[in-house]
Amino acid sequence: MNVKIEASWKEALKAEFSKPYFQQIATHIKTEKSQGKTIYPPGSLLFNAFNTTPFDKVKVVLLGQDPYHGPGQAHGLCFSVQNGVPPPPSLVNIFKELQDDTGVAIPNHGNLTYWAEQGIFLLNASLTVRAGEPMSHAKIGWATFTDTVIKTISEKKKNIVFLLWGKFAQEKRVLIDESKHCILRTVHPSPLSAHGGFFGSKHFSKTNEYLAAHGIDPIDWQLP
Repeated sequence: MNVKIEASWKEALKAEFSKPYFQQIATHIKTEKSQGKTIYPPGSLLFNAFNTTPFDKVKVVLLGQDPYHGPGQAHGLCFSVQNGVPPPPSLVNIFKELQDDTGVAIPNHGNLTYWAEQGIFLLNASLTVRAGEPMSHAKIGWATFTDTVIKTISEKKKNIVFLLWGKFAQEKRVLIDESKHCILRTVHPSPLSAHGGFFGSKHFSKTNEYLAAHGIDPIDWQLP
């Protein structure tokens, strides 16, 4: 796999790209493509989260499970969809809670690039998925890579806010040094669970309170 990834990430993760497991991910994806399978997101957007939020600029980590599996949705940022694509249900609930918490108006699109540009690292635990098959790449090695990413952020940075929404994300808590970072946990924003604690969690205002208390510029949540 030709890894086109932003320089500060390339340096922080350089040991990973030559490891056998990473080569196996590349081989797996290549094989599926040669069999005519469609993989999301497109290759140019595979490392979009890394390229939009350089390692040096990370303030907040929001962890998703795997990319959207419908056409035109996934673009390498968790929970985010490309312009012109209707926001999926979980993202609609994220915007509802954001409005209730901070008063920010619900945007007319679901593209979270502006958040990523401010230092919110929108990481999916799996970076790829087969079209129409959720979690289809969950076992091909991505978890080894993204667990290392989370550990690297925890070890090399301080005062990061980790937003862990849902059981899957919360299992990553063991990778994070809670003595120097802030972990905010709640249920997943999916319609199946959002009423069990996501609504009313106030994670957006709590994130900014923590950042401000540590002399870090808060996030402007209003999407342009």
